[in-house]
Amino acid sequence: MTSSATHLIRLARWGVTLARRRALVGIENDPNAPAPVRQFVRLARLATLTGKGGTRDYAGAFRAIGPAAIKLGQSLATRPDLVGEEAANNLLSLQDSLPPVPFAQIKAAIESSFGQPIDKLFAEIDPEPVGAASIAQVHKGVTTDGRKVAIKVLRPGIREKFARDITTYEWAAAHVEAMGGEASRLRPRLTIANFKRWTNSELDLRREAASASELAEQMAGVPGYRIPGIDWDRTNGRVMTIEWIDGIKISRVDELRSRGHDLAALSEKLVISFLTQAISAGFFHADMHQGNLFVEDDGTIVAIDFGIMGRIDRRARQWLAEILYGLTTGNYQRVAEIHFEAQYVPSYHSVGEFATALRAVGEPMRGKPVKELSVGQMLDGLFAITRDFDMQTQPHLLLLQKTMVMVEGIATQLNPDINMWDTAAPYVRSWIRDELGPEAALADRVKQDTETLLRLPGLIRRVEEMFPPKGGAPEPPPLPEVRLITDKREGSGLLGHLILGALVGAGAMWGAVALGWIG
Repeated sequence: MTSSATHLIRLARWGVTLARRRALVGIENDPNAPAPVRQFVRLARLATLTGKGGTRDYAGAFRAIGPAAIKLGQSLATRPDLVGEEAANNLLSLQDSLPPVPFAQIKAAIESSFGQPIDKLFAEIDPEPVGAASIAQVHKGVTTDGRKVAIKVLRPGIREKFARDITTYEWAAAHVEAMGGEASRLRPRLTIANFKRWTNSELDLRREAASASELAEQMAGVPGYRIPGIDWDRTNGRVMTIEWIDGIKISRVDELRSRGHDLAALSEKLVISFLTQAISAGFFHADMHQGNLFVEDDGTIVAIDFGIMGRIDRRARQWLAEILYGLTTGNYQRVAEIHFEAQYVPSYHSVGEFATALRAVGEPMRGKPVKELSVGQMLDGLFAITRDFDMQTQPHLLLLQKTMVMVEGIATQLNPDINMWDTAAPYVRSWIRDELGPEAALADRVKQDTETLLRLPGLIRRVEEMFPPKGGAPEPPPLPEVRLITDKREGSGLLGHLILGALVGAGAMWGAVALGWIG
């Protein structure tokens, strides 16, 4: 088990790195930050001889901290609701790229993972990678049976590096949450648990391949959108081999236009494909940035990189669809009721007051193209009222919100006049009719009643073990036990020596919360 002193040293180093680049300046005047944290931030700023003025280099700070921070920082580039416009714009320059690992190490990693020479698997591999990210790098190759493929290989030692950093995130999150108030509302421990689960999936390339395969099945009936095929014989935990895609990156708008593609149609297709994944399937590609989407000659959109996937259960999808449709049609009362039904808002608040707050956010947005007012701005407004109504952070919805902002950004690049609500409304209305209409309700009721009767004997035996529904959020995963430095089991002498370090660690972690690392 990693000692508290080790965690504190790491957090102090990260905190100083952030302070030197003025990435913590905003926290110093944040009234919601705990007083000790604001004091630490001020001390860190003074200790690093930096003032409040000047450019805040968020991207440089994340890049200097290391691979795990790069991965986190990249996702924040589409989260102005959490980090603010200045930070979001700065983080756009943070590309998930590092100097490539020498091909000799990649070749050795492939051979050791498969237990055979590389020429038994591939007839050809380009030693120059087509991409080198913080977790893995990709090489173009040709299999021994002549198929062009992309070969994704984990960086040597990356699993161990991420595991080390995540244990420190867990330790620091426990201390931040123990401070109560706004830090507790953000639920950093639960959010770190979700981040750990997503990261572990991304660091196991078999699971990424399985996600691609599952998404391909879910989207098989959607025209104009597809997932590359997996070569399972050349895939394991550290290596994934997937069909090579010859297409144009969706960010190259001028090239798409010159090839005769209908950009408005592509924009609409992208939005509908995302809604199909999120609302119909409940399983969506959660890393839909511009580098992970290609357009083939026939206009088909092809997605790659399935390390980060989101999943929403059926009940939460029903709530989500009703919320989107309610915002589209201006039925703020129903949207407010859903938030209370899902227990996102505590019952001691007024449904009517919450509906009015939603109206203040949604009404200015309706009927206008995204180039004037956006879904991202609406979500920013929604997050602004969460504190007033004591809404706890819902990590499963944060991932969805992040992806919605990504999709909106790409869609508006393709077609600046697109209206996200007008595009989404027919699909959402149709899904609600099919899933929540009287026929669907009757079919569900018959199915549920039949299943209940069949389970009745077992249910009676286990009745004492049953718990009431927990609302729209999934059941929280078990959290690791973390000993706080104030716990006497850690040793009374340690507290005196580490009190300053505790402020350093808390400040760094609050910075992570405020910047969106864990919120």
